[in-house]
Amino acid sequence: MGYKDDITDMRTELRALYKAIPEATGGFSTLSKAVKDNGPLSVKEKEYVALGMAVAMRCTPCINFHVEALMKAGASREELGDVLAMAIQMGGGPAVMYAGHALACWDELAAG
Repeated sequence: MGYKDDITDMRTELRALYKAIPEATGGFSTLSKAVKDNGPLSVKEKEYVALGMAVAMRCTPCINFHVEALMKAGASREELGDVLAMAIQMGGGPAVMYAGHALACWDELAAG
């Protein structure tokens, strides 16, 4: 199973969660949209922040979603590497392991 499958599986789980607790998850969706649609930073810049936090917080599903979002926002593999380097600097050894996941996810998604 690869990263694409992981993303699909997580989306399936989230759809079930959103149906089970629509008030809470709807509030989170509203917050997410408000954050992405407003402010001086571009969506790509905001996704860099989100990915760096996902790596430092060791959230593999978050990493997968934000790598995918960065690709859609026009990020490059080199930019991804720079973000991962910063996450490693902030997160130390554990961040190195999760940065590896992020790069592998990028490479799998980029390969089609």
